[in-house]
Amino acid sequence: MLAAVVVIGLNLRPFLTAVGPLAPAIRAGTGLDYQGMAWLTLLPMLLMGVGAFVAPAIRQRLGARRAIIGALVLLGAGSALRLGVADGPLLIATAALCGLGVAVVQAAYPGIIKQEFPSRVAPVMGLYSAALMGGGALGAQLTPFVASMAGNWRDGLALWALPAWAALVLAWRTLPRASGARQAANRAASGSTLRLLRRPRTWLLMGCFGVMNGGYASLVAWLAPFYQSHGWSAGKSGSLVALMAIAQAAAALALPALAARKRDRRAWMALALVLQAIGFAGLAVWPNLAPHAWAMIGGAGLGGCFALYLVVALDHLPDPDSAGALGALMQGGGFLLASLAPWITAVLHDRSGNFLAGWWYHFACVALVFALTTRLDPARYGASMAGPLSAPAGA
Repeated sequence: MLAAVVVIGLNLRPFLTAVGPLAPAIRAGTGLDYQGMAWLTLLPMLLMGVGAFVAPAIRQRLGARRAIIGALVLLGAGSALRLGVADGPLLIATAALCGLGVAVVQAAYPGIIKQEFPSRVAPVMGLYSAALMGGGALGAQLTPFVASMAGNWRDGLALWALPAWAALVLAWRTLPRASGARQAANRAASGSTLRLLRRPRTWLLMGCFGVMNGGYASLVAWLAPFYQSHGWSAGKSGSLVALMAIAQAAAALALPALAARKRDRRAWMALALVLQAIGFAGLAVWPNLAPHAWAMIGGAGLGGCFALYLVVALDHLPDPDSAGALGALMQGGGFLLASLAPWITAVLHDRSGNFLAGWWYHFACVALVFALTTRLDPARYGASMAGPLSAPAGA
């Protein structure tokens, strides 16, 4: 199961991070402009958000195991189809296919982790988040190398079908089969979705998670093109994105483990948000002074915050199915918000002629999330989720 946590997590970001380092070649080959390129990040994240809302119904109909296996089939197919794309709309369509697959995995997997590792939720969620971010690093680093060796950016993007098929085989062998009791619990958790949407705390988690992850989406889409505009090569700028993702993975693994000692995670979340603020301010004010430092500091903040928010969502409710439903809703609304960030940054770029306004926009977003995070007092979790969440007997 731990191997599945790692291998499945590794597959959830390369299809996104592979695009930025190859942006000039993709633009030349497809005719996409900056706002068109933004759709390669915007649309998958939008679908991640929508998919998280429908994932409870998918889990109820198929079970978590079959839902995740089917999602990995979509992810592998979307990556493989990139080998033959001829224009921008088709490339965006493959991104949508990958995004649909990732949406189901991200919505279903936290509940499985809480079910299988009930006493080790924080460190295992940290491992999952670290694998997810580590996959982003591999996507940014290996894709331009493979594209250069093959002489074709399409080959570099299609590479990521191979680990998706490997994850599919591992998921088939290791994911637990649902018992009758588990299927009933899935139905109850699915019925709790509307009840969760009536809780202001659900919307607070959605907003914070989405605004914070918008920074990740923009860095994935625009960090490499930003430094390419400063004269960096595709390989060198891809290494910068990979370094950011490595820092994300390290923080996603370390901060939940450190935060596991106390139920109140807010101090560690505040640290992660401060790191994000430093990273965006550095990009805006001194981009050439220490680019590797800004990428690592900002990446560590984003990775730590991502993992801690997943843990905090699961902390709110005791049973894995309702907690998983809350985590899915947080990701659903969050990714809907986050999907807009690359497009907003592209619009600001087109109007100003550079990425400066975009980096300051994300600095302001970090300040907003910092203020809202102070409200996540674990002593108030019970009150914030008060009331029955499961469907009544016979419903």
